[in-house]
Amino acid sequence: MRRLLLAAAACAAFAPWAARAQTAPLPTLTIGLGDDADILDPTLARTFVGRIVFAGLCDKLFDINARLEIVPQLATSWQWTDSRTLLIHLRQGVLFQDGTRMDAAAVKYSLDRHLTMPGSTRKAEISAIDHVEVVDPSTVRLVLKTPNAPLLAALADRAGMIVSPKAAEAEGKNFGQHPVCTGPFSFSERVAQDHITLTRFSGYWNAKSIHFSKVIYRPITDSSVRLANLDAGSLDIAERIAPTDVPAVRKNPKLRLALYAGLGYQGITFNTDNGPVAKNPLGENALVRKAFELSIDRTALVQVVYSGLFPAVAQGLPPASPFFAKSVQPPKRDVAAARALLKQAGVKTPVDVTLTVTNTPDQRQTGEVIQSMAQEAGFNVKINSVEFTTGLSASAHGDLQAYLVGWSGRADPDGNLYSFLHTGAPLNDGHYSSKEMDSLLDAGRTTTDLAARQAIYAKQAALEEKDLPIMYLYSPRTVDAMKKQITGFQEVPDAMIRLQGLALGK
Repeated sequence: MRRLLLAAAACAAFAPWAARAQTAPLPTLTIGLGDDADILDPTLARTFVGRIVFAGLCDKLFDINARLEIVPQLATSWQWTDSRTLLIHLRQGVLFQDGTRMDAAAVKYSLDRHLTMPGSTRKAEISAIDHVEVVDPSTVRLVLKTPNAPLLAALADRAGMIVSPKAAEAEGKNFGQHPVCTGPFSFSERVAQDHITLTRFSGYWNAKSIHFSKVIYRPITDSSVRLANLDAGSLDIAERIAPTDVPAVRKNPKLRLALYAGLGYQGITFNTDNGPVAKNPLGENALVRKAFELSIDRTALVQVVYSGLFPAVAQGLPPASPFFAKSVQPPKRDVAAARALLKQAGVKTPVDVTLTVTNTPDQRQTGEVIQSMAQEAGFNVKINSVEFTTGLSASAHGDLQAYLVGWSGRADPDGNLYSFLHTGAPLNDGHYSSKEMDSLLDAGRTTTDLAARQAIYAKQAALEEKDLPIMYLYSPRTVDAMKKQITGFQEVPDAMIRLQGLALGK
């Protein structure tokens, strides 16, 4: 008996050590980003790479899947009790990263913050909300001013991210420097232009799906350098690899490629009425903008810069969208017609144009191709290369004439159009204003019938192509590269790198 007791005691003493030996520490995931993120406050943020960081930091009321279906995240279910009332049932037991509880009051706080905070870039996305009611701790009611077809899709992105009221009140305008949400990783530190580090949040409601101790996001603007870092092993995932590097990734036995359809566009936003910089022929005259468009061969541009991998478009929706207007196609390049329009507009040639581009190799090359093509039609294009967030800030303040900039896209067409083209909308940096456009965009929101919405957005695309406040160029596809050992990568058209289920095998 004594020998049995000693053996049992020895096993008991050994067990904790054995458990520790069998539980290897979780690895760190390092992701190379194409740009640095802007402010890490979902109410104020507007960059694509910022959304990638938010995917690890902030859960949303809803998410979308690979089929663009709305699925629950912080919500568990929802129902329209009538055309203007949305009842949302919330997941119980969810904690913010500061240990406080996420409940209906916190949801109301975040939505009200999106709607009322000065500088909010979410306000236009959910402006149909009249008010938010707390029904009980796990139920919230959204009462709308009018029916709103894109609302759920908006709540599946930054407008649906719920922030800690305690942290937001304590930090005030500095919340973006110390964000607190409900996501799988909490904010640790940030060094601008170098890295953003998030640390695994042990209290995450879906902790079993998280297989990393930290996530480090490193902005590396040069795609070839991102790829070199991935090949060398200092990155685990590199987002937005240049299409010209696709063959190299496919041939590399250490890497694998994720290549799938996207939702967004790349285009040139013209400053039509935002301050003194808009006072020039390009900003003031749609005929001059149309002449500029006719000087550009979109298909040739995509072939030269992106190996023909992206479809050329003349509207803000991708060809795969059910709302894509087949009747609105990019016009063929016609230098003679472009010169004739400039003559009709009565402007002196060459017309000076300052085109601002992001300081990445592909964007600079895109600018150079445009510069060369437009010169033949009577435009003198000067390229102004800037860091991405610098360009966004300058554009918002009306300090740019023409801006080569993209949008990552949303599941609902409203997410690609309303905030950029509606009078007074927060992302309408060029201050384009048209009563007819406003009417169409408003109708697209309030109409839920598919065929009716398709007809509305076809008219909208035709009007936008006529006025040309944004000259759409192409619809990018997502091209990500990663180590062969990465598993669980989700190819969702919004191009977010979701960390739930992602793992690093041997």
